[in-house]
Amino acid sequence: GVLGLDNFNHYYDPTLKRARQKILEKAGVFIVEGDINDKGLLQQLLDAVLFTHVMHLAAQAGVRYAMQNPGSYVHSNIAGFVNLLEVSKLANPQPAIIWASSSSVYGLNSKVPFSEKDRTDQPASLYAATKKAGEEIAHTYNHIYGLSITGLRFFTVYGPWGRPDMAYFFFTKDIMKGKTITVYESPDKGSVARDFTYIDDIVKGCLGALDTAKKSTGSGGKKREPAQLRIFNLGNTSPVPVSRLVSILEKILKVKAKKKVVPLPRNGDVEFTHANITLAMTELGYKPATDLEAGLKKFVRWYLSFYSGSKKKSS
Repeated sequence: GVLGLDNFNHYYDPTLKRARQKILEKAGVFIVEGDINDKGLLQQLLDAVLFTHVMHLAAQAGVRYAMQNPGSYVHSNIAGFVNLLEVSKLANPQPAIIWASSSSVYGLNSKVPFSEKDRTDQPASLYAATKKAGEEIAHTYNHIYGLSITGLRFFTVYGPWGRPDMAYFFFTKDIMKGKTITVYESPDKGSVARDFTYIDDIVKGCLGALDTAKKSTGSGGKKREPAQLRIFNLGNTSPVPVSRLVSILEKILKVKAKKKVVPLPRNGDVEFTHANITLAMTELGYKPATDLEAGLKKFVRWYLSFYSGSKKKSS
């Protein structure tokens, strides 16, 4: 069975989260409303259920919001993660942990494509710095307590049920409303590019990580022998300029976008991301299969049905 934990915070519209919850519960996933910073609650859950695996996806996301609310990133991405590891290390048996790191850890790294062996000590945003901190914290808990830990560096995940603060999502909304969208360009006047990865492909990578995770090697906070520690890129390996993303959306929506092109500000965004996924292919059998146009068609279909459906309900 699967148990979900979410605090349904207001970083983006909780209505979307509640609708996801209904679908998950129909599929037999039991959802507990609570916070990873609530150590007592985590302790209760791990006392009540002998979890074999923990899939840790909870985080304060977004690069730009970190400039407005830095504390929320430290609270969720560092303190929350430590809390989860603290409770997991004492569990008997200890679960194996798979968690979401981010392609943002590559920061100002200019060597492409980004490989797991590349430097990750030049974060361009506080969000990236908290994810990098998470990777170092994971190393510590693996080393001292024998927790089996796998980090997954996600590359610009998109698709149905996604986050409304991401460009593909609010571009769709604004293009349909006839609003002007802002497209960033790099200092050399090139378009900012992203390695857009469709949600179904990411899910397959997550399942591959769960299926190949070895057991933790400690109990009651004491390590018996070295435990598995891994990190993988989960991307699509074909960066697409944001200008191309806009053209695809125009084609699918049959609407011409009103665009304002501006230089990329120093707000934590990087000019491009590009994943080398050789390691994930070899170790996890990971093989992305959805190109951007096919993925955006599925997203737009979902978007139109979800938002026309919710308008009918509210009216």
